[in-house]
Amino acid sequence: MRFERFLDESATRFASKVAIVAETVRMTYRELEALAQQLANVLFERGVRRGDRVLVFMDNCPEVAVSIFGILKAGGVFTVINSSTKASKLAYIIDDCQPAAILTIGRLLPVVREALEAASNSATLVLSTGIGEEAITHQIGSFEACLSGASDPVQHGGTADDLAMLVYTSGSTGRPKGVMMTHRNVEAASGSIISYLENTPDDVIFNVLPLAFDYGLYQLLMSVRLGATLVLEKSFAFPAAMFDVMRREKVTGLPLVPTMAAVILPMRNLAPGFLPTLRYMTNTAAALPVDHIDRLRRLFPNASLFSMYGLTECKRCTYLPPSELARRPDSVGIPIPGTQAFVVDGEGQIVAPGETGELVIQGPHVMQGYWRDDEATARALRPGPNPDLPALHTGDLFRQDEQGFLYFVGRRDDMIKTRGEKVAPKEVEAVLHAHPSVVEAVVAGMADPVLGQAVSALVVSRDRHLTAKELIRHCQLNLEDFMVPKYLTFAESLPKTDTGKVSRKLAAELLETTR
Repeated sequence: MRFERFLDESATRFASKVAIVAETVRMTYRELEALAQQLANVLFERGVRRGDRVLVFMDNCPEVAVSIFGILKAGGVFTVINSSTKASKLAYIIDDCQPAAILTIGRLLPVVREALEAASNSATLVLSTGIGEEAITHQIGSFEACLSGASDPVQHGGTADDLAMLVYTSGSTGRPKGVMMTHRNVEAASGSIISYLENTPDDVIFNVLPLAFDYGLYQLLMSVRLGATLVLEKSFAFPAAMFDVMRREKVTGLPLVPTMAAVILPMRNLAPGFLPTLRYMTNTAAALPVDHIDRLRRLFPNASLFSMYGLTECKRCTYLPPSELARRPDSVGIPIPGTQAFVVDGEGQIVAPGETGELVIQGPHVMQGYWRDDEATARALRPGPNPDLPALHTGDLFRQDEQGFLYFVGRRDDMIKTRGEKVAPKEVEAVLHAHPSVVEAVVAGMADPVLGQAVSALVVSRDRHLTAKELIRHCQLNLEDFMVPKYLTFAESLPKTDTGKVSRKLAAELLETTR
């Protein structure tokens, strides 16, 4: 069914229950549904029709939830844009998807104005919070003014096969691409994740991840589908304050990324079980170092930890059942329920256990393609081993063991070719992370006239006395000689993308300036 129906059902079942907690706001399901319906009516009145794209350019706030479901109720397609996005990139997205409207907040309105001046689509309606009715001229209106009064449901005639959202990739390699996901795709992905996490309406999920990041976005979508409560925060910059919020709200679910774990684990005043209601944690975006997994399990002894792997193009690919974590902590697990995963060679044939190949994902959660990019779509969506399901060729290198558990080897484009050998950065990073003084590390290849590429590492250490020589010696004891970093540099922090992922590209650029 169309995904906005899940909000209608939760508003019927849990009308007075809190849906969204954000700073001083506590929004019930009845309120969320009513506001979304009123916004849908206004968008429809102002020309948004079935299939039209609408951008949501905001921080993590309740208005994002209202916007997403208001857009869907109007028959539109939503795209959440990270609030740190600059005008030039926003202008590119505006020109690419030609939105009928942009929903934003007051402090970001200057960025929107600048982007619209640079873009060719100048007829876009803009609704902004905190600007007042006088700004209705020039197609800029008050977001708050749209949310007063009652309205009947919009009759847009949409189906579950309509696009629900475009998710723009981070653009770490060239221009961002819009990943097309239908209502049916979103329902399949969210339902599968809910099933293995065993989520219920009683869950209280704490989310600091940007809602523009599909990992953060799905915390909202799954919460609304379930009738659970979502606690929204804008950042994890002050973890002690966040822990106070989590205790107060009796949080049961915590979505993590490795950079959050790197902040939590060095904190000295945390006793095991200090978040007594926490039932589970999840991790994706990048693999957690094995040492971090062990320490998280000791710090949160009553919480299950789910290691996961996913791509924007299908949301989630695999998960590791927590019961397997002690036996295979470096695995990203098995295909999520209702899907299939295969490791194939260059000819598309399934490789033997233990051999490295490309991961292919098949199932109802696989995207429809990239918006207005048939060439990129044709590269990603090609026939797979199961002819009855859409197949996503991920471009990621994996191996699978005899029991069917999958292991991430690296991005095909990330592989370092040195001295005629291939080096997976992740393998070197795992050894660096195993050193007790290393907080974070990223490995990249740098051009070298003799080696072809030189294995190079950027490291964050908790011990200011640790030297590069000592750490390279640690690598020599644990790696083949061609895998040992030739260059190793310390940093206060690792460069990251807008979504909090460590950026190998930016790290390589930084390493280049220091050698």
